[in-house]
Amino acid sequence: MDEFDRKIIAHIQEFGRSSYAEIGNAAGLSVSAVNERLKKLERQGVIAGWAARIDPNAVGCRILAFVHVMVERPEHEPAFLELVRQEAAIQECHHVTGDWSYLLKVRVADMAALERLLAQRIKALPGIPRTQTVIALSSAKEAAALPLPAASE
Repeated sequence: MDEFDRKIIAHIQEFGRSSYAEIGNAAGLSVSAVNERLKKLERQGVIAGWAARIDPNAVGCRILAFVHVMVERPEHEPAFLELVRQEAAIQECHHVTGDWSYLLKVRVADMAALERLLAQRIKALPGIPRTQTVIALSSAKEAAALPLPAASE
């Protein structure tokens, strides 16, 4: 990945709906060069997909919670990870160090939905002896854009 690719990625992270001409202006490239580089970045998996960023409150996902999950034994992980993949309310799942096995980022409509997810879906799985939930009161920052290293790094 060169400096042109970094400029393209930085631009589309902030302005995803830009035309190829606008991206080209930001990166100092022609429309055809932008087209080719975007295709290459997708083939390489650098660009993993395209999506709109939606305001969670606008679509009724008013509760943001972070859930630590303890998975008792390795043989219980496949069922847990399958639930994670299937459950739309679970936005992120991270295998973590420390006292817990996983950290989930969850968005739901209300406390009743959070309780159902925890009690009827997650804790109902075998090998999940406990969870710990932290509810976000507000969010000062949420960013989808990644910090891009400079070419020299």
